[in-house]
Amino acid sequence: MKSTRKVVVLGLDCAPPALVFEAWKSELPNLRSLMDHGLYGRLRSSHPPITVPAWSSMMSSKSPGKLGFYGFRNRKDFSYEGLVFANSAAVKEDRVWDILSRAGKKAILIGVPQTYPVKPLNGLVITDFLTPSTDSDYTYPKELRSEIEALVGTYLLDVEGFRSENKDEILRQIYEMTEKRFKLARHFIQTRPWDFFMMVEMGPDRIHHGFWKYMDPTHPKHEPGNPYQHAIRDYYRFLDREIGRFLELLDSQTAVFVVSDHGAKKMEGGICVNEWLIREGYLHLKAYPKKISRFEEVQVDWSRTQAWGEGGYYSRIFINVRGREPEGVVSPSEYESLRDELIRKLEGLGDEKGRAIGTKVYRPEELYPVLNGIPPDLFCYFGNLDWRSVGSIGIGKVHTYENDTGPDDANHDWDGIFILRDGKPRGGIELQGLELRDVAPTILEQLNLPVPSDMEGRSVLSKLSEASVT
Repeated sequence: MKSTRKVVVLGLDCAPPALVFEAWKSELPNLRSLMDHGLYGRLRSSHPPITVPAWSSMMSSKSPGKLGFYGFRNRKDFSYEGLVFANSAAVKEDRVWDILSRAGKKAILIGVPQTYPVKPLNGLVITDFLTPSTDSDYTYPKELRSEIEALVGTYLLDVEGFRSENKDEILRQIYEMTEKRFKLARHFIQTRPWDFFMMVEMGPDRIHHGFWKYMDPTHPKHEPGNPYQHAIRDYYRFLDREIGRFLELLDSQTAVFVVSDHGAKKMEGGICVNEWLIREGYLHLKAYPKKISRFEEVQVDWSRTQAWGEGGYYSRIFINVRGREPEGVVSPSEYESLRDELIRKLEGLGDEKGRAIGTKVYRPEELYPVLNGIPPDLFCYFGNLDWRSVGSIGIGKVHTYENDTGPDDANHDWDGIFILRDGKPRGGIELQGLELRDVAPTILEQLNLPVPSDMEGRSVLSKLSEASVT
């Protein structure tokens, strides 16, 4: 069946329900109106709950295991030579716009993660924050670049130095980036034919990581009366106004989604995963560094090392398996018992005073029905995401309150947001049990297209008549 219906997806990276649905709902009239006239609910993120792989999981309705990448950086082989970035070349599964292009529908994509290097589609693309710079080919078609520069000048792919103490400059860039992105969005939906429009704004993520401690009185580093106390709230108000200006250009029958890939919450501190592995005898160095060093910079004694870890908002633990890694020492027959031991010890690791923090550790096969690529041997969420994983060595302790990649106030949280206004009188129904992989089937359903049988999620509307309605 043919359909003239259009779909808009506004992605707000890292936007949490606690702010959008609760704390500031009354101060965000445009988002509140979408909720009051449609459906909304918490949207459970992927394992792990980070930008990559979450947006591709959402738009393909496939788990990270099926996609074959488990974070921004992934093992390309079983060597020790570091990790490679998962850009668009890593995505082998169809995302929504691939399906739409084949169906003859036109798409506009602006800032959607994992769209660089740019791939042709039936429409236009402005690539994402993983693009090296605007000197790269960041548009499709190529000639779009001159139109963008004529409209907004230098396009901001991301905020430079968002993990720094230069807070005024970070704020300036966040506002400029958001303003330019929405200006382009308004321009292209008025000047190009389209059936599907999707934009992802990184501003919420950047402002959370840079300013959460100023907003949250429960944050360990909060200072009452600080000059940035309302920085995040003021940005959300600005963002809501930009959304309102964009929505004015749409007709009432255009389906509008507002989604985030994960949430955010305060960061209690950091667990130095490799320092812990050294202390417990699983990781051995040829020499302990005299200064704080990235894991790639230290000399590991692989002949005595059983396991090592990576830092980030979560930790990936890798085991040095005999016959798999070049200098593996862990016998395959001992692999499972070592994983069991690491899980027990990591989940038992408390804070500096030994108090339980609720760490969760998972084997990848527990999380995904299919495992493509090379997954870590364990996923570790310190404090169930209350604590960050710090991968550097040379800190000399397991617990820290400084981030090794620069100042960072927030960690990711499990739930993002989902809002859908589809032109029907829904009356602000709140749904439970939604997850990332439900979004792509819902988009296809709105466009009256069949949902591929290998999509793992279910249309949100199919849950409307179930007991998940509150």
